[in-house]
Amino acid sequence: MRSLLNLLIFAAITGCATATFAQQPKAITLNKQEYLEYGGVNVMLAHDFYPEGHQGGVGIIQNGQRVATNGDLRLEPTPGQWSPIPKVGKRVVNPATQEVSVRMEYPNPEINRKGFNPIIYPDLNFAYTIRVRPAGKAFKIIVDLDKPLPDSWIGKVGFNFELFPGILFGKSYYMDSKPGIFPQQANGQMYKDADGETQVMPMAKGKTLAIAPEQAMQRMLIQNLSGGDLELLDGRGKHNNGWFVVRSLVAKGATKNAIEWLVTPNAVEGWKSDPVIQVSQVGYHPLQQKIAVIELDKHDLKTAPVSLLRIAEKGGYEPVTTQAATTWGNFLRYRYLQLDFSKISRPGMYVVRYGKYQSNPFAITADVYKENVWQPTLDYFLPAQMCHMRVNDKYRVWHGVCHLDDARMAPLDSNHFDGYIQGNSTLTKFKPGDNVPMLNRGAWHDAGDFDLRVESQAETVYGLTLAYEEFGEKHDNTSINQQTLITEIHEPDNKPDLLQQIEHGLLSITGGYKAMGRFYRGIIEPTIRQYVLLGDAANLTDNVPFNASKPITTVAGTNAWADDRWVFTENNPTRELETAAALAAAGRAMQGYNDTLANQCLQIAKQVWEQTTGEKQVSQRIHLATELFLTTKDKIYADYLTAKTQDIVNDIDNTGWFVGRTLKVIQNPAYKTAITDAVKKLYTNIRQQGKKTPYGVPYEPNIWGAGWGIQNFGFRQYFLHTYFSDIVPADYMLDALNFVLGCHPGSNTSSFVSGVGSQSMTTAYGFNRADWSYIPGGSASGTALIRPDFPELLRWPFLWQQGEYVLGGGTTDYLFLAMAADHVLNKK
Repeated sequence: MRSLLNLLIFAAITGCATATFAQQPKAITLNKQEYLEYGGVNVMLAHDFYPEGHQGGVGIIQNGQRVATNGDLRLEPTPGQWSPIPKVGKRVVNPATQEVSVRMEYPNPEINRKGFNPIIYPDLNFAYTIRVRPAGKAFKIIVDLDKPLPDSWIGKVGFNFELFPGILFGKSYYMDSKPGIFPQQANGQMYKDADGETQVMPMAKGKTLAIAPEQAMQRMLIQNLSGGDLELLDGRGKHNNGWFVVRSLVAKGATKNAIEWLVTPNAVEGWKSDPVIQVSQVGYHPLQQKIAVIELDKHDLKTAPVSLLRIAEKGGYEPVTTQAATTWGNFLRYRYLQLDFSKISRPGMYVVRYGKYQSNPFAITADVYKENVWQPTLDYFLPAQMCHMRVNDKYRVWHGVCHLDDARMAPLDSNHFDGYIQGNSTLTKFKPGDNVPMLNRGAWHDAGDFDLRVESQAETVYGLTLAYEEFGEKHDNTSINQQTLITEIHEPDNKPDLLQQIEHGLLSITGGYKAMGRFYRGIIEPTIRQYVLLGDAANLTDNVPFNASKPITTVAGTNAWADDRWVFTENNPTRELETAAALAAAGRAMQGYNDTLANQCLQIAKQVWEQTTGEKQVSQRIHLATELFLTTKDKIYADYLTAKTQDIVNDIDNTGWFVGRTLKVIQNPAYKTAITDAVKKLYTNIRQQGKKTPYGVPYEPNIWGAGWGIQNFGFRQYFLHTYFSDIVPADYMLDALNFVLGCHPGSNTSSFVSGVGSQSMTTAYGFNRADWSYIPGGSASGTALIRPDFPELLRWPFLWQQGEYVLGGGTTDYLFLAMAADHVLNKK
C-alpha cells in the first residue's frame, strides 16, 4: 500500500500520473494581481476577508474550481460562524522572492465583544505572519509566531485549511497509507474535549494527505514539513455549514516556521476554462435588445462562429443566424464576446451555440414575462416566509403556526450576536422582559434566520405597494386567513394576493407602533441554538407567551426567557423616516380594502413626519414627503419638496427615481427643470457604469453576490424610464433583469430566482437549506466575487453570501422588475 501512495505522490508532484497530463507548467510564479499562479492553479493570500463565510486566509482555485480556503491559525479544530478570527493586516508582496505575506493577530479589537456581530474572544493575545512562496510546481505555507504560545494553549491552536465538500463527496483520499472516502454526510464520532466542548474525531491522521488522487482536475497533496501530524476532520459534525478541515497543531515553544506545509495542487497541462454562454434563462420579448455573452478563458484567443438556432416544433433545430461574435474585451479573469440577435422576433424556443457548447433553451415571445416569472415569488416564496401563520401547500406544510408568543422586550445594554443592539433604555413604557402586545401577527421571516427587521418588513410592503399601484395586478392564487392564521398555497380566495401580502406586513409594523409608540428595530431569537435552527419555524418556541407568575418551563433545552423572541428598539431617524414612507404609500393601497389599516398607516406616517425633524436625514425626509404628498395631495408636502429642490438634485442618484412621480402633480417649472436636468447628468453616469461590464450593468460585489443590488438598480431604472422617458431608455432596466435571470459572469449561469427559467438556483439558503432544496420564487444574492477576479456561484446550500434569500428589496425588487418588463414591453 505504501508503494502505491508513493507512486501517487510522485505522479502528482511530477505530473506523470497519466500520459494525458505528461507536461506541467515550469513553476508557480507571482502574477500582477498579487497571487501565485501556474496553469489552472491560483493561490491567494488574504485577498478575501470573510472567514466566517469560508472566504479568507490562504485559498486555492484549481482548474476553474475553488477547492480550499481559510488557511490560517484558528483556535478550534472546526470553527463556526461566531468563532474567534484574527485581525488581518496588510498583504506584503516581495517580487524578488515571489513571496506573499500578511501579519495576523488575536484578538481583533474591532469585533471583540462589540460591534455589529460581536465575537467572544478568549484571554489570548498573540501575533504571527503567514507566508506563501513558490516551491517549483508546489508552494509552501509558512507561519511564524512572534513568540511561543502560552502552555495552556498548546494543543488548541492550529493551522486550518478548509476543503470545499461539494466536489469531494464520493472521492477518495490517502492519509499516508490509510485510504478513505469523503462521505456525503458527517459520520464522524464526537467527543468531549478537556474543556467540555463537543469536538469531531479526525477522519485520519498522518504526515501526507493525498486528496482525490484519482481526479486529475482535483488532485492535491498536502505535506506537513514542520513535524507533528496532519488531521483530516469533517467540520459538518460540529456545524451543518462546515467544510472538511485539514489541520496541524502549533508545537510548544515554536516561533519561526511554527507551521510549514508543502502543498501541490495538480495543474492540468494546457487547461483552459470552457466557453460559457450566458443568456436569460427565461428568454426575451421580441421588442427588447437581446445580447448573448460568451465568456472565454483569458488565454483562449481563438474566436469561433456563434449561432442562434430555433427549436423546431416537430423536433431538431432550425438555423437562424451564424456570424462572428463581437469582441467586447476583458473583464475579471476572462475574455468576452457578444452576439446581438435583437432583430430576431419570431416566437419560439431558441438556443445559442458556440463551437460544441450550447446554452439552455430560452423563449422569444411577447408573453415571456407574463407567466412563471414573477408569480413564484408571490405564490410560493412570500407565503412560505410568512410569520405567525401555518402555511399549507396541498399535501405539504411549509411550516406550522409559529411565534405566537412574540415578543419580550430585550435586556438593556444587550449586543445581540446578529447585530441588534439595545441601549440603556427601552424607549418605551415596557421594561426588559415584559411581553409587548400586538407583535404576534403579520410579518415575514427574513431568509433562514426567522428574524423580523423593520426595514425588511417596510421594504417588502413598499415594493408590493408600488407593484400594485403601477401595474394594477389582481393575481389571486393564495388563500390567507388572518383569523385562523392559515395560508393555503394554490387556493384562490377572491382577494388580490398583493393586497393580502401588503396587509400581512402592515399588521406587524403598525401593531408594534401602536403597542410601543414607535417602530421596533427587530424581533429575533435570543440564543444561537434557536437562531441556527434548520426547518420548521414552529419548532423555535412553544407559542405560549411568558408568564412571570408561572413556573419556568424548558423548551428545546432553553428556559422560558430564552424561548420567546426579543424585541429591540432604537433611536434611528433614518430608519423611522424610510419605514414611515412605506406606510404612507401602503395606506393608498389599503384604501377600499382595509380602510382601518389605511388610516393607521397615514396617521403613523404623519406622526413620524411631525416628530422626526432632524435635517441630517434630508433625503429620507424628502422620500417621506413624496409619499405623503402622493397620498394626501396636501400642499405642505409639495412646498417642502420644492423648497428642497437643491437637496434633491444633490442626491439625484437616490432621489430621482421617486421624486419623478411628483413632477406632473406639482406645478412648479423651476422644480421640474432642475430635477430633469439632474436626471440627464445621472443618465450619463448610468451609461458609463453600464460600459464597465459586458452585461450593461455594473458588477461590483462586496461580500454577498451583486444580484440584489442589480435588482434594485433595475427597479429604479423603471421609474426613471417611466417618468423621464425622453432621457432614460428601458434598456438598463431590462439588462438588470437579464443579469438576474442568468446573463451574468461565471460558469454557473443559473437564474438567481429559484424555480424560474430553464436553469435556476435549486439549492439555496433559506430555512430549507438542510434539505438541499429551494423555495420557488426566492431571489438569491447570486454570483459572488472571490477576490480579486474569480466569479463564483457554488451548488452548496450553506453559503449565504451566494445562495441566501432575504426579504425586503431582495424579494420585491425582482417581483417588481419582472412585472415592469412585461408592462413596458407590451404597452408599446
